[in-house]
Amino acid sequence: MAALVVLSVPSLPGMAETNEAAVTTVQEFYGPLRSRDLSPFGYLRLDMRPAFTGTIAPGNWAVESELAYQNTWAMSDPVERYLASRTRRGDLTRDDVAAILELPGENYLVDLEMAELDVTVHRQLSQHWGAYLVLAGVSYGGGVLDGTIEQFHSAFGMSNYGRPAVSRGQINVVFDLDSLHYESVDASTRNGLLDPILGGRYTGVALPVPWTLALEGAVKLPVAGQRAWLSTGRADFGLQASLMRRGPRHAVIGTFSLVDYAGSESRIQPNERLLPTVVVGLDSHLTSRMHSILQFYASPSVYDHRDTKADALRANKYQLSLGLRHHRGGHLLSVAVTENVANFNNTPDVGLQVGWAYRPAR
Repeated sequence: MAALVVLSVPSLPGMAETNEAAVTTVQEFYGPLRSRDLSPFGYLRLDMRPAFTGTIAPGNWAVESELAYQNTWAMSDPVERYLASRTRRGDLTRDDVAAILELPGENYLVDLEMAELDVTVHRQLSQHWGAYLVLAGVSYGGGVLDGTIEQFHSAFGMSNYGRPAVSRGQINVVFDLDSLHYESVDASTRNGLLDPILGGRYTGVALPVPWTLALEGAVKLPVAGQRAWLSTGRADFGLQASLMRRGPRHAVIGTFSLVDYAGSESRIQPNERLLPTVVVGLDSHLTSRMHSILQFYASPSVYDHRDTKADALRANKYQLSLGLRHHRGGHLLSVAVTENVANFNNTPDVGLQVGWAYRPAR
Protein backbone atom coordinates (compact mmCIF):
# COMPACT_ATOMS: atom_id res chain seq x y z
CA MET A 1 0.00 0.00 0.00
CA ALA A 2 2.72 2.47 0.91
CA ALA A 3 4.13 4.00 -2.26
CA LEU A 4 7.86 4.54 -2.72
CA VAL A 5 7.75 7.51 -5.03
CA VAL A 6 10.45 10.09 -5.63
CA LEU A 7 9.40 13.01 -7.80
CA SER A 8 10.66 12.62 -11.33
CA VAL A 9 10.27 15.46 -13.86
CA PRO A 10 11.20 14.34 -17.39
CA SER A 11 13.37 16.67 -19.49
CA LEU A 12 12.52 17.49 -23.09
CA PRO A 13 14.67 19.38 -25.57
CA GLY A 14 14.15 23.10 -25.28
CA MET A 15 12.23 22.81 -22.01
CA ALA A 16 15.02 23.10 -19.45
CA GLU A 17 13.81 26.43 -18.09
CA THR A 18 10.20 25.23 -17.92
CA ASN A 19 11.23 22.09 -16.05
CA GLU A 20 13.35 24.06 -13.58
CA ALA A 21 10.40 26.32 -12.77
CA ALA A 22 8.07 23.33 -12.41
CA VAL A 23 10.34 21.71 -9.83
CA THR A 24 9.90 24.70 -7.55
CA THR A 25 6.08 24.57 -7.67
CA VAL A 26 5.18 20.88 -8.02
CA GLN A 27 5.48 19.01 -4.73
CA GLU A 28 6.42 15.43 -4.10
CA PHE A 29 3.64 12.84 -4.23
CA TYR A 30 3.65 9.11 -3.52
CA GLY A 31 1.23 7.78 -6.09
CA PRO A 32 -1.71 5.41 -5.46
CA LEU A 33 -2.16 3.10 -2.51
CA ARG A 34 -0.21 -0.05 -3.23
CA SER A 35 -2.85 -2.40 -1.85
CA ARG A 36 -4.16 -5.31 -3.90
CA ASP A 37 -7.71 -6.64 -4.09
CA LEU A 38 -8.43 -8.91 -1.11
CA SER A 39 -11.67 -10.40 -2.41
CA PRO A 40 -11.67 -14.15 -1.65
CA PHE A 41 -13.19 -14.82 -5.08
CA GLY A 42 -10.14 -15.05 -7.32
CA TYR A 43 -7.79 -13.98 -4.53
CA LEU A 44 -5.03 -16.32 -5.71
CA ARG A 45 -4.68 -14.71 -9.14
CA LEU A 46 -2.05 -12.11 -9.99
CA ASP A 47 -3.42 -8.69 -9.04
CA MET A 48 -1.15 -5.86 -10.17
CA ARG A 49 -0.55 -3.42 -7.33
CA PRO A 50 -1.12 0.14 -8.53
CA ALA A 51 2.28 1.48 -9.51
CA PHE A 52 4.11 4.54 -8.29
CA THR A 53 5.10 6.83 -11.14
CA GLY A 54 8.49 8.23 -10.13
CA THR A 55 11.97 6.75 -9.90
CA ILE A 56 14.64 6.17 -7.28
CA ALA A 57 18.29 6.83 -7.98
CA PRO A 58 20.09 4.20 -10.11
CA GLY A 59 21.74 1.50 -8.01
CA ASN A 60 19.54 2.14 -4.95
CA TRP A 61 17.26 -0.25 -3.13
CA ALA A 62 13.88 0.51 -1.59
CA VAL A 63 11.49 -1.58 0.47
CA GLU A 64 7.79 -1.36 1.25
CA SER A 65 5.55 -3.48 3.44
CA GLU A 66 1.83 -3.66 4.09
CA LEU A 67 -0.39 -5.48 6.54
CA ALA A 68 -3.94 -5.72 5.20
CA TYR A 69 -6.98 -7.21 6.92
CA GLN A 70 -10.45 -7.82 5.50
CA ASN A 71 -13.83 -9.24 6.52
CA THR A 72 -16.02 -11.04 3.98
CA TRP A 73 -19.66 -12.01 4.43
CA ALA A 74 -21.05 -12.94 1.02
CA MET A 75 -23.85 -15.23 -0.07
CA SER A 76 -26.55 -15.79 -2.65
CA ASP A 77 -30.03 -14.36 -1.99
CA PRO A 78 -31.67 -17.74 -1.15
CA VAL A 79 -28.94 -18.39 1.47
CA GLU A 80 -29.58 -14.97 3.02
CA ARG A 81 -33.29 -15.73 3.27
CA TYR A 82 -32.55 -19.16 4.77
CA LEU A 83 -30.26 -17.67 7.44
CA ALA A 84 -32.79 -14.95 8.23
CA SER A 85 -35.33 -17.68 9.01
CA ARG A 86 -33.15 -19.08 11.80
CA THR A 87 -34.49 -18.01 15.19
CA ARG A 88 -31.17 -17.77 17.05
CA ARG A 89 -27.41 -17.45 16.53
CA GLY A 90 -25.49 -20.71 16.34
CA ASP A 91 -23.00 -22.85 14.44
CA LEU A 92 -23.89 -24.09 10.99
CA THR A 93 -24.69 -27.80 11.15
CA ARG A 94 -24.59 -30.59 8.60
CA ASP A 95 -28.35 -30.19 8.29
CA ASP A 96 -27.88 -26.49 7.49
CA VAL A 97 -25.36 -27.29 4.77
CA ALA A 98 -27.69 -29.89 3.27
CA ALA A 99 -30.57 -27.42 3.35
CA ILE A 100 -28.47 -24.75 1.61
CA LEU A 101 -27.46 -27.18 -1.13
CA GLU A 102 -31.11 -28.10 -1.67
CA LEU A 103 -32.20 -24.49 -2.17
CA PRO A 104 -33.34 -23.72 -5.73
CA GLY A 105 -30.68 -22.39 -8.07
CA GLU A 106 -26.94 -22.11 -7.47
CA ASN A 107 -26.01 -20.99 -3.95
CA TYR A 108 -22.93 -20.12 -1.93
CA LEU A 109 -21.80 -18.72 1.42
CA VAL A 110 -18.38 -17.27 2.29
CA ASP A 111 -17.84 -16.14 5.90
CA LEU A 112 -14.19 -15.45 6.77
CA GLU A 113 -11.49 -12.91 7.46
CA MET A 114 -7.98 -12.83 6.09
CA ALA A 115 -4.78 -11.01 6.94
CA GLU A 116 -2.03 -10.55 4.35
CA LEU A 117 1.50 -9.30 4.90
CA ASP A 118 3.38 -8.06 1.82
CA VAL A 119 7.05 -7.19 1.56
CA THR A 120 8.24 -5.65 -1.72
CA VAL A 121 11.90 -5.05 -2.51
CA HIS A 122 12.76 -2.61 -5.33
CA ARG A 123 16.06 -2.22 -7.16
CA GLN A 124 16.66 0.66 -9.57
CA LEU A 125 18.83 -0.81 -12.31
CA SER A 126 19.33 2.35 -14.38
CA GLN A 127 17.79 5.78 -14.81
CA HIS A 128 14.61 4.36 -16.37
CA TRP A 129 14.61 0.63 -15.57
CA GLY A 130 13.77 -0.98 -12.23
CA ALA A 131 12.86 -4.40 -10.87
CA TYR A 132 10.93 -5.60 -7.86
CA LEU A 133 10.06 -8.77 -5.95
CA VAL A 134 6.87 -9.21 -3.90
CA LEU A 135 6.79 -11.80 -1.13
CA ALA A 136 3.52 -12.30 0.75
CA GLY A 137 1.94 -14.50 3.38
CA VAL A 138 -1.71 -14.91 4.33
CA SER A 139 -3.67 -16.10 7.34
CA TYR A 140 -7.35 -17.07 7.09
CA GLY A 141 -9.29 -16.83 10.33
CA GLY A 142 -12.56 -16.07 12.03
CA GLY A 143 -14.46 -12.87 12.57
CA VAL A 144 -12.48 -10.37 14.63
CA LEU A 145 -14.55 -7.65 12.97
CA ASP A 146 -17.88 -9.49 12.94
CA GLY A 147 -19.29 -7.81 16.06
CA THR A 148 -18.10 -4.33 15.05
CA ILE A 149 -19.67 -4.63 11.59
CA GLU A 150 -22.99 -5.86 13.00
CA GLN A 151 -23.09 -2.98 15.49
CA PHE A 152 -22.27 -0.46 12.76
CA HIS A 153 -25.03 -1.76 10.49
CA SER A 154 -27.56 -1.75 13.34
CA ALA A 155 -26.60 1.78 14.45
CA PHE A 156 -27.37 3.17 11.00
CA GLY A 157 -30.48 1.07 10.38
CA MET A 158 -28.77 -1.14 7.79
CA SER A 159 -29.39 -4.83 7.18
CA ASN A 160 -26.95 -7.38 8.56
CA TYR A 161 -27.83 -9.81 5.74
CA GLY A 162 -28.22 -12.86 7.98
CA ARG A 163 -25.04 -12.33 10.03
CA PRO A 164 -26.83 -12.64 13.42
CA ALA A 165 -27.86 -16.22 12.55
CA VAL A 166 -24.29 -17.57 12.49
CA SER A 167 -21.70 -17.81 15.27
CA ARG A 168 -19.02 -15.14 15.16
CA GLY A 169 -15.32 -15.83 14.78
CA GLN A 170 -15.60 -18.75 12.35
CA ILE A 171 -14.55 -19.73 8.82
CA ASN A 172 -17.63 -20.97 6.96
CA VAL A 173 -17.50 -21.73 3.26
CA VAL A 174 -20.22 -23.47 1.26
CA PHE A 175 -19.51 -23.22 -2.46
CA ASP A 176 -21.96 -24.76 -4.91
CA LEU A 177 -20.85 -23.68 -8.44
CA ASP A 178 -23.71 -25.75 -9.80
CA SER A 179 -23.19 -28.91 -7.76
CA LEU A 180 -19.38 -29.09 -7.73
CA HIS A 181 -19.89 -28.07 -4.13
CA TYR A 182 -17.10 -27.55 -1.62
CA GLU A 183 -17.76 -27.01 2.07
CA SER A 184 -15.64 -26.06 5.07
CA VAL A 185 -17.77 -25.24 8.10
CA ASP A 186 -16.23 -23.90 11.33
CA ALA A 187 -12.85 -24.59 9.75
CA SER A 188 -9.54 -24.17 11.53
CA THR A 189 -7.23 -21.23 10.82
CA ARG A 190 -5.13 -21.61 7.68
CA ASN A 191 -1.94 -19.76 6.79
CA GLY A 192 1.04 -19.95 4.47
CA LEU A 193 3.08 -18.21 1.80
CA LEU A 194 1.55 -17.03 -1.47
CA ASP A 195 3.23 -17.23 -4.87
CA PRO A 196 6.05 -14.67 -5.27
CA ILE A 197 5.70 -11.93 -7.89
CA LEU A 198 8.61 -10.74 -10.01
CA GLY A 199 8.24 -7.51 -11.95
CA GLY A 200 9.98 -4.83 -13.96
CA ARG A 201 9.27 -1.13 -14.48
CA TYR A 202 10.14 1.42 -17.17
CA THR A 203 9.81 5.21 -16.76
CA GLY A 204 11.64 6.50 -19.84
CA VAL A 205 8.62 7.80 -21.75
CA ALA A 206 9.08 11.59 -21.80
CA LEU A 207 5.87 13.55 -21.23
CA PRO A 208 5.34 17.29 -20.74
CA VAL A 209 5.63 18.52 -17.17
CA PRO A 210 3.81 17.77 -14.86
CA TRP A 211 2.84 14.39 -16.36
CA THR A 212 4.70 11.13 -15.68
CA LEU A 213 4.14 7.61 -16.98
CA ALA A 214 5.29 4.26 -15.61
CA LEU A 215 5.01 0.95 -17.51
CA GLU A 216 5.20 -2.40 -15.71
CA GLY A 217 5.24 -6.09 -16.39
CA ALA A 218 4.97 -8.85 -13.75
CA VAL A 219 4.63 -12.59 -13.38
CA LYS A 220 3.24 -14.67 -10.50
CA LEU A 221 5.45 -17.73 -10.07
CA PRO A 222 3.88 -20.96 -8.68
CA VAL A 223 7.18 -22.14 -7.18
CA ALA A 224 5.56 -24.80 -4.94
CA GLY A 225 2.73 -25.92 -7.24
CA GLN A 226 -0.97 -25.95 -6.51
CA ARG A 227 -1.80 -25.48 -2.80
CA ALA A 228 -5.29 -25.18 -1.38
CA TRP A 229 -6.07 -21.62 -0.25
CA LEU A 230 -2.54 -20.49 -1.24
CA SER A 231 -1.75 -21.05 -4.95
CA THR A 232 -3.51 -21.84 -8.21
CA GLY A 233 -0.47 -23.84 -9.32
CA ARG A 234 -0.20 -21.83 -12.56
CA ALA A 235 1.74 -18.74 -13.67
CA ASP A 236 -0.13 -15.48 -14.36
CA PHE A 237 1.26 -12.56 -16.37
CA GLY A 238 0.33 -8.89 -16.18
CA LEU A 239 0.98 -5.52 -17.84
CA GLN A 240 0.26 -2.11 -16.35
CA ALA A 241 0.43 1.57 -17.29
CA SER A 242 0.22 4.31 -14.65
CA LEU A 243 -0.23 8.00 -15.44
CA MET A 244 0.08 10.81 -12.91
CA ARG A 245 -0.47 14.56 -13.17
CA ARG A 246 1.10 16.57 -10.35
CA GLY A 247 -0.04 19.99 -9.23
CA PRO A 248 0.88 22.35 -6.38
CA ARG A 249 -1.24 20.51 -3.79
CA HIS A 250 -2.94 17.63 -5.61
CA ALA A 251 -1.97 14.77 -7.91
CA VAL A 252 -4.42 12.83 -10.08
CA ILE A 253 -3.56 9.19 -10.76
CA GLY A 254 -4.86 6.74 -13.34
CA THR A 255 -3.75 3.11 -13.62
CA PHE A 256 -4.81 0.46 -16.13
CA SER A 257 -3.66 -3.15 -15.94
CA LEU A 258 -4.37 -6.32 -17.87
CA VAL A 259 -3.71 -9.75 -16.34
CA ASP A 260 -3.58 -13.04 -18.21
CA TYR A 261 -5.13 -15.28 -15.56
CA ALA A 262 -4.23 -18.91 -16.26
CA GLY A 263 -7.00 -20.49 -14.21
CA SER A 264 -6.38 -23.13 -11.57
CA GLU A 265 -5.83 -26.82 -11.18
CA SER A 266 -8.70 -26.85 -8.66
CA ARG A 267 -12.10 -27.77 -10.11
CA ILE A 268 -13.93 -25.05 -8.14
CA GLN A 269 -11.66 -22.24 -9.35
CA PRO A 270 -12.57 -20.17 -12.44
CA ASN A 271 -11.31 -20.77 -15.98
CA GLU A 272 -8.51 -18.82 -17.63
CA ARG A 273 -9.30 -15.34 -18.94
CA LEU A 274 -7.99 -11.80 -19.44
CA LEU A 275 -8.81 -9.48 -16.53
CA PRO A 276 -8.57 -5.69 -16.89
CA THR A 277 -8.45 -3.41 -13.85
CA VAL A 278 -8.81 0.37 -13.55
CA VAL A 279 -7.67 2.41 -10.55
CA VAL A 280 -8.15 6.18 -10.26
CA GLY A 281 -7.05 8.27 -7.29
CA LEU A 282 -6.48 11.71 -5.83
CA ASP A 283 -3.37 12.33 -3.69
CA SER A 284 -3.59 15.61 -1.72
CA HIS A 285 -1.20 17.51 0.56
CA LEU A 286 -2.80 18.23 3.95
CA THR A 287 0.44 19.50 5.51
CA SER A 288 4.07 19.42 4.47
CA ARG A 289 4.35 15.86 5.80
CA MET A 290 0.78 14.54 5.70
CA HIS A 291 -1.14 13.38 2.61
CA SER A 292 -4.64 12.06 2.03
CA ILE A 293 -5.42 9.57 -0.71
CA LEU A 294 -8.82 8.74 -2.18
CA GLN A 295 -8.82 5.80 -4.57
CA PHE A 296 -11.40 3.88 -6.62
CA TYR A 297 -10.86 0.31 -7.90
CA ALA A 298 -12.90 -1.45 -10.60
CA SER A 299 -12.35 -4.90 -12.07
CA PRO A 300 -14.47 -7.72 -13.51
CA SER A 301 -14.96 -10.90 -11.55
CA VAL A 302 -12.75 -13.89 -12.25
CA TYR A 303 -15.97 -15.86 -12.82
CA ASP A 304 -17.99 -15.75 -16.05
CA HIS A 305 -20.86 -17.72 -17.58
CA ARG A 306 -18.57 -20.74 -18.10
CA ASP A 307 -18.05 -21.04 -14.34
CA THR A 308 -21.29 -20.09 -12.64
CA LYS A 309 -24.92 -19.08 -13.11
CA ALA A 310 -24.87 -16.88 -10.01
CA ASP A 311 -25.17 -13.25 -11.11
CA ALA A 312 -23.49 -11.91 -7.96
CA LEU A 313 -20.37 -14.01 -8.53
CA ARG A 314 -20.10 -12.75 -12.13
CA ALA A 315 -20.66 -9.09 -11.20
CA ASN A 316 -17.93 -6.48 -11.43
CA LYS A 317 -16.01 -5.50 -8.28
CA TYR A 318 -16.08 -1.85 -7.16
CA GLN A 319 -14.16 -0.70 -4.09
CA LEU A 320 -13.33 2.69 -2.57
CA SER A 321 -10.30 3.38 -0.37
CA LEU A 322 -9.51 6.36 1.84
CA GLY A 323 -6.10 6.72 3.45
CA LEU A 324 -3.60 8.98 5.21
CA ARG A 325 0.16 8.98 4.70
CA HIS A 326 2.91 10.63 6.74
CA HIS A 327 6.50 10.89 5.57
CA ARG A 328 9.62 11.72 7.54
CA GLY A 329 13.02 11.43 5.93
CA GLY A 330 13.09 8.25 3.88
CA HIS A 331 10.20 6.69 5.80
CA LEU A 332 6.54 6.66 4.74
CA LEU A 333 3.73 5.46 7.04
CA SER A 334 0.25 4.75 5.70
CA VAL A 335 -3.18 3.78 7.01
CA ALA A 336 -6.27 3.20 4.90
CA VAL A 337 -9.72 1.68 4.91
CA THR A 338 -11.42 0.00 1.92
CA GLU A 339 -15.17 -0.47 1.48
CA ASN A 340 -17.17 -2.20 -1.24
CA VAL A 341 -19.52 0.26 -2.94
CA ALA A 342 -21.65 -2.07 -5.10
CA ASN A 343 -22.30 -5.79 -5.65
CA PHE A 344 -21.77 -6.55 -1.98
CA ASN A 345 -21.82 -10.34 -2.39
CA ASN A 346 -18.52 -10.65 -4.27
CA THR A 347 -16.16 -8.36 -2.32
CA PRO A 348 -15.12 -7.86 1.33
CA ASP A 349 -17.42 -5.83 3.57
CA VAL A 350 -14.48 -3.79 4.84
CA GLY A 351 -10.69 -3.86 4.62
CA LEU A 352 -7.98 -2.17 6.71
CA GLN A 353 -4.38 -1.51 5.66
CA VAL A 354 -1.29 -0.33 7.52
CA GLY A 355 1.91 0.25 5.57
CA TRP A 356 5.53 1.27 6.01
CA ALA A 357 8.03 2.04 3.28
CA TYR A 358 11.62 3.17 3.11
CA ARG A 359 13.13 4.91 0.12
CA PRO A 360 16.65 6.36 0.15
CA ALA A 361 17.05 10.12 -0.08
CA ARG A 362 17.29 11.54 -3.57
